Amino acid sequence: MADSELLRKRLEKMNALKAEGIDLYPNDARVGHTTASILERFKDADNEVLAGINERFTLAGRLMAVRNFGKAAFINIQDRKGRMQAYLHRNSIGDAAYSLFKRLDVGDIVFIGGKPIRTKTGELTLEVDELRLLSKAIRPLPEKWHGLTDVETRYRQRHVDLIVNPKVREVFVTRSRIINAIRQFMDERDFLEVETPMMQPKAGGATARPFKTHHNALGMDLYLRIAPELYLKRLITGGMERVYEINRNFRNEGISTFHNPEFTMMEFYQAYATYEDLMNFTEELLTSVAQSVSGGLQFQYQGMDIDLTPPWTRISVKDAILRYDGVAPDVLENQEKAYAYARELGLEVKETDALGKIVTAIFEEVVEKKLIQPTFVTLYPVEVSPLSRRNAADPGLTDRFELYIAGKEIANAFSELNDPEDQRGRFLMQAKEREEGNEETHVMDEDYVQVLEYAMPPTAGEGIGIDRLIMLLTDSPSIRDVILFPHMRRKEQESE
Repeated sequence: MADSELLRKRLEKMNALKAEGIDLYPNDARVGHTTASILERFKDADNEVLAGINERFTLAGRLMAVRNFGKAAFINIQDRKGRMQAYLHRNSIGDAAYSLFKRLDVGDIVFIGGKPIRTKTGELTLEVDELRLLSKAIRPLPEKWHGLTDVETRYRQRHVDLIVNPKVREVFVTRSRIINAIRQFMDERDFLEVETPMMQPKAGGATARPFKTHHNALGMDLYLRIAPELYLKRLITGGMERVYEINRNFRNEGISTFHNPEFTMMEFYQAYATYEDLMNFTEELLTSVAQSVSGGLQFQYQGMDIDLTPPWTRISVKDAILRYDGVAPDVLENQEKAYAYARELGLEVKETDALGKIVTAIFEEVVEKKLIQPTFVTLYPVEVSPLSRRNAADPGLTDRFELYIAGKEIANAFSELNDPEDQRGRFLMQAKEREEGNEETHVMDEDYVQVLEYAMPPTAGEGIGIDRLIMLLTDSPSIRDVILFPHMRRKEQESE
């Protein structure tokens, strides 16, 4: 039957119930239990034990299945904790309630009360003595909800996705548990959770294209933040010393299975620490979260065996290219040779690009996807690290790492640049690139340079991609699978 015909029939049924004076949307139900609490409490109870229970149980949830046998029926009811079977008999709930039940539809929200029993097949079931309709579903749930063609619909109608796909709900329960575990870990180590502006006069703290808006009362343009970094470092300068923010960021860039225009990160900063300290800290943090959520450090992600057991590999950008690509070492030391090799790889680099920028592009092309086990990649060139401290042994490199797992960047960290003159020079270098057409360079931020002139203590900071971490720990192939309401192209745009 076509959806339009089903919808018409349901509307007719709804109007008939209304005409009989039945309240289709009452708001006086008080629910005492969940499906999971009943199933867990009586999972081992036999019929003799169940027969001796005098307590009455009440549930509310969505009607997900009906098996009708005339004067009796079995139903499945789904609440926030799961599903449970219930048994209804006309003699138990009365003629009026049973007549109402006969006109209910899968998808309706109902209230039931009764006592637990076991059926002949041994399934724990609630024997119902009361049934009420709490909310009438006009639109029918889909009978089939699978296959590639339905993926887009699932993201667009997440409410339906959550109703009919219990595993999807579990992903978001796990997401909440992961974030709670991170918070607990940070709080126990004396980090203070803070909030910084989501609308900023300058889009700083990362190299990305921002979203722009305008504040009428102030008469000024503002940008949705691409990162909270520069504000968190203001707090370090102000003496807070250990801060973190689980933050929503916005970047006006491409969409992929690992990129969404708005996404969640945790950034944290610790005074009197280095990027090497943060490598140890990150190992401890992520293994703690994995143990808490998954119960172990070995798991599969999209067919790849992942092992988070420390210590994790540590390797520099250049050494990683030499190990995984086999290119001659002198290619990475000479701008002309590096440019020629990058062009051979099909990379969009310019002859005028600095050597460090070209080497980084080569790394991203030939190495990233090969870093399956957790790997800290260190010593990024200064040209691609405008906020990182220079390496003492080689000032052309920075004290920075990126963490890769399953071929994707999970975290980015560095010893912070706290020399105001060096920072001003980096900003000017980025500004020159912007003049040459690169819109994703860091803007000049004289106000932040003045912050550093008040003396920021030596500090290390890190950003961890929460969505990507959740993808990893829930074996989710797309970032859209771990964001409740991912951004989608409008349907009229797709048809065009």
